[in-house]
Amino acid sequence: MNEKDTEINISPQDTTATVIKFLALGDSYTEGTGIEASGNWPNQLVRRLRSKEFVVDTLAIIARSGQTTGNLLNAIRSAEIGDFNLVSLQIGVNNQFLGRPFETFEVEFNQLLDSAIEYSGSYHQVFVLSIPDYGVTPFGATESETIAQEIDQYNAYIKTVCEQREILYIDVTSISRELGDGSLALAPDDLHPSAYQYSKWVDAMMPDVIKLVEKLE
Repeated sequence: MNEKDTEINISPQDTTATVIKFLALGDSYTEGTGIEASGNWPNQLVRRLRSKEFVVDTLAIIARSGQTTGNLLNAIRSAEIGDFNLVSLQIGVNNQFLGRPFETFEVEFNQLLDSAIEYSGSYHQVFVLSIPDYGVTPFGATESETIAQEIDQYNAYIKTVCEQREILYIDVTSISRELGDGSLALAPDDLHPSAYQYSKWVDAMMPDVIKLVEKLE
């Protein structure tokens, strides 16, 4: 971890329960660019899990605005990754935005998934979020159709890989499209999701994430 990575240690309330140590890997959508860190989806997920009496001891976030798959690979290779039993991955939007070769994404996404499995200890302890559609925002409005098509291509690949490797895949793209550029949907930068939108992501992922964490050892 470096000085900009987020790590939160919380005293467990029940030492007999499985202690969740959560590592979130990603880009601006995991970091929560444009809003307070407490409003990003990993922090909201931790609070929601704790409200359901799950014990979350650690949350670490390795995520940066603008990161491609290659950038994230470099970040985790240079970080000292601790002991985790739950790992999330959400990456790819900047590969699309920068027009990087799709083949590069395919290779590097699988490398990141391999790393996530290694860090968590099992593919059953990893979950992957889809890429939201920023074409619905004012920033992407002039190229909304192209953005939507390319985001769909990336997400189709991500979903297929997750299905093949029996990894939990969570769709948040449909939520981003449903909320669009509504008054509560976006951060003040009119590009990234608001804390409210992230709360809707957490609503969507909670049932499946609960099933996942209930199986942690």
